[in-house]
Amino acid sequence: MRANRIVLTSALAMLSLTASTLTAAAVTAAPLAPSHSSHSNYSNYVALGDSYTSGPFIPSQRLDPLGCGRSTSNYPAYLAAKLNVRSYTDVSCAGATTADMTQDQGVLLGSNDPQFTGLRIDTDLVTIGIGANDSGVFGELIATCPGLRASDPTGDPCQRHFTINGVDTAKAALAATQANITAVLHGIHVRSPQAKVLAVGYPRIAPATGYCPSVLPIADGDYAWLTEVETAINSAIQHAVATDAKSSFVDTFGPSSGHDICAGAGAAWINGQHDNIFAAAAYHPFQRGMAGVASLIYAALR
Repeated sequence: MRANRIVLTSALAMLSLTASTLTAAAVTAAPLAPSHSSHSNYSNYVALGDSYTSGPFIPSQRLDPLGCGRSTSNYPAYLAAKLNVRSYTDVSCAGATTADMTQDQGVLLGSNDPQFTGLRIDTDLVTIGIGANDSGVFGELIATCPGLRASDPTGDPCQRHFTINGVDTAKAALAATQANITAVLHGIHVRSPQAKVLAVGYPRIAPATGYCPSVLPIADGDYAWLTEVETAINSAIQHAVATDAKSSFVDTFGPSSGHDICAGAGAAWINGQHDNIFAAAAYHPFQRGMAGVASLIYAALR
């Protein structure tokens, strides 16, 4: 998501880890490695998306290019291994919007080519996780809401901040997001007409009940609103897919119930407010979350 540009800039040292450190991290993560399937109907897989696809700080990190936060243990990597595909291309990048499918994306110390350059005429499987960064929705929430908690800890100061003349501006921006995703799906079909296309939703961030301000430091009343915004983002993706007979939607929000940011060590799929440069960027998926999402996508394909 777009907030990663701030996160990644402040953590340049992590992305400059030596090859030996990255190798050690990869060995540590080895027990979670997915098993290969004995048979796959897919040969050429391409993964598109933002930071909830790329996996910033999840070991080990690829440096092509520096700043995309692309992990070798993100859900595309797990899925590629589960499917035992012949070729696998991951062009996901932290901070990506739908516009970055067709234009260069500026990242730390370089740029990421348009993600559509990863598509080929013989691509037969595409996953795409995109939409939360359009109109800066996710980044604005993460940058704004924690700072407002102190003003009204049990209220909903962030929701009020984004409500102007009675209009929830965060949700209102999602009409354009849906149209953008519709256009992206069409662009995929043009470039890879035989591909099975899966639009992947975002997993649950805030819990259905309860609060954990030390981990998710927003006002108590804004927890429900954050969930509403995330639900609206997922609905925009799902509605875009509904108008496209060649695509399918993979719901990760419902199945990730109980794995929200407040679920605790060993259960949470999403990291809290502090960067863990050896596990996950703030407010972004852990490796276990990526493995969980990959399993949901695999089940959808099966």
